[in-house]
Parts: sequence; structure tokens; C-alpha cells
Amino acid sequence: MTKILIVIAAYLLGSIPFALVVGKVGYGIDIREHGSGNLGGTNTFRVLGVKAGLIVTIGDILKGTLAASLPVLFAADIHPLLVGAFAVIGHTYPIFAGFRGGKAVATSGGILLSYSPFLFFTLLAVFFIVLYLSKYVSLSSMLAGVYSIIYSVFFTDDVPLMIAVSLLTAFVFYRHRANIKRIINKTEPKVKWL
Repeated sequence: MTKILIVIAAYLLGSIPFALVVGKVGYGIDIREHGSGNLGGTNTFRVLGVKAGLIVTIGDILKGTLAASLPVLFAADIHPLLVGAFAVIGHTYPIFAGFRGGKAVATSGGILLSYSPFLFFTLLAVFFIVLYLSKYVSLSSMLAGVYSIIYSVFFTDDVPLMIAVSLLTAFVFYRHRANIKRIINKTEPKVKWL
């Protein structure tokens, strides 16, 4: 019973739509009606600015971190990466926002922050290096996922981690399929550095 409750709690944590809350409470707008319509950090940065974008991104990361920490907090015999996956499902298909959520990048990162902090911080470095060079958030997210697979396969012997990052990266690619087309067509929005 504890395992089921933990999985449900992870999904509900993942379902917290920080972008929707920040948009409505702080700015009086529904973020889903602006920009890409996506309930994630990138759309929030573009529509509402840096402060709102940071709040949303940090919230989305931490809900993944907390979800993956639930098995430890409640001494439950269930793998934290499996529990974290339910937070990703919640973020992407949130019950609190009509099952229309974000693209799972920050929440996936939050799971890794809990499970493998070194991988999380090196993945973050890869994300920002690619972002600086390419100016594409979507490309940076996908290549950070590819890095996580390479890291887990060549620098660990952690099979659950290898499986988890491979599945999460595949899911991130799937959620970014429209972005991939826009990158190929050179119509994907770029980050504007100050």
C-alpha cells in the first residue's frame, strides 16, 4: 500500500503546474494561451521574463527531486528512478491542468539531482554550453539527455540509471519533435543573450 501511495504522490507532485500558477497569480494570465502554450520553464521565460522563468524552472526541478526522494523519506522498497518517472508523467500530463503540461526536461533533471547529483550538475553544464553555442533551448535539452546516456553507460555500472536516462531522453526527444522540425527548417526561436 505504501508503494502505491508513493507513486500517486509522485504523480501529484509532478502535476503541480508551476507555470500556470506563476502566470495566473503573479501576472494574471494563463501561460497556455501565450507563446508556445507549453507549461514549462522555457515558455515562461519567453512570455513572463527571467524572474518567472527561474521560479517555474526551479519548481519543476524540485518536484522531480522530491518525488525521487519519497522512497528514502518513507523507507519504501521501490526504486527512486521509478518513482521519479511518475513525476515526469505528472508534469507532462498534469491532472491539475487538464492533462496538458510541459516537456519533462526540468522534472527529469530534478530526478537526477536526487539520484545522482554529479550527473545532474555535469548535465547542467552540458546544457548551458550547448545553449551558449547554439542558442536553442530545445537542442540543449536533447543533447543534455544524450550526454546523460553516455555518462551512465561509460562511467557507471548502474543499470537502472542507464535504463532511466535512456527512457527519459527518448521521451524528451518525443516531446520535442516539433522543435526538431523547426531546427531543421531554421525557424526554431533562439535565445537572445543580453
